[in-house]
Amino acid sequence: MDTQKFIIRQISIFSENRPGRLAAIAHALGEENINILAFSIAEANGFGVVRALVDKPEKAHDKLQSLGFNIAFTDVIAVQMKDQPGGLYVVAKILGDAGINIEYSYAYSGKEGAVLILRVDQVEDAIKKIRNSGAVLLERSVFH
Repeated sequence: MDTQKFIIRQISIFSENRPGRLAAIAHALGEENINILAFSIAEANGFGVVRALVDKPEKAHDKLQSLGFNIAFTDVIAVQMKDQPGGLYVVAKILGDAGINIEYSYAYSGKEGAVLILRVDQVEDAIKKIRNSGAVLLERSVFH
């Protein structure tokens, strides 16, 4: 099974947590015609981490790094789930039963259904378990 096609490159942007920083990131990406498909923001000790799925991750990395932002790539997976009560439970149970830890996640919902973005400690195993369960993983090509 080719699991690589399901691994998505997420960019993580580390920045001071102060007014205008998100606007600066969004403006820089907009200038480069980079589309933000999903994102989350976390805060710790005065710093923020913006995690984003963008359609051109390498270009985003280079642009933001040139502006002085500290950028990292992280491998994540995207699971399509039912947009109804219990949809999250199905995915969380598959991974929990397999002993795979979810380090963090965020989700979005739209016309096509709900999608859960996951950072897990065992990416290859998670892909196999989710696919074997019959749940749908989105391919990297959906995002990049």
